[in-house]
Amino acid sequence: MGISPFIARLRKLVGHELLVLPSVAVLPWDDDGRVLLVKQVDSRQWATIGGAVEPDESPADAAIRETAEEAGVTVELRGVRAVLGGPEFRVRYPNGDETSYVSTVFDARVVAGVAHAADDETLDVAWFHPGQLFGADLSGITWALLRGAGVLPGTSAVGGVRSW
Repeated sequence: MGISPFIARLRKLVGHELLVLPSVAVLPWDDDGRVLLVKQVDSRQWATIGGAVEPDESPADAAIRETAEEAGVTVELRGVRAVLGGPEFRVRYPNGDETSYVSTVFDARVVAGVAHAADDETLDVAWFHPGQLFGADLSGITWALLRGAGVLPGTSAVGGVRSW
């Protein structure tokens, strides 16, 4: 969908200044233990499915919407895998906009449809075994997300329950 009307209005007020935005990432898994990724048109890199949570939208609803928009499938969410943020989740876009994402990462499974590039932001879709991700061309924020969510072999999720 590109930039939402809400974020476009904010950008008119603050210009390129840093925005902290709630976002979602969706990790649809198949029965063979593969995860579905999308290849983004702008970077031509593989990424997790996801995007910003819109005003009055729940993270779960955003996850389901983003998956339908980007990969053309309906998913059933299987739970929150991690909640991630920090310096690795800060992005400076080519136009100069700065955004720091706090992302709720969901595990999911496809319940309807066949994955395909479903919008003008998605160039391709593919299923990857976690070990294959090391050979994929992934953006920095995607590496951080997959590492933080414990998807990459040899990593474990950092978003677990903690007591302070």
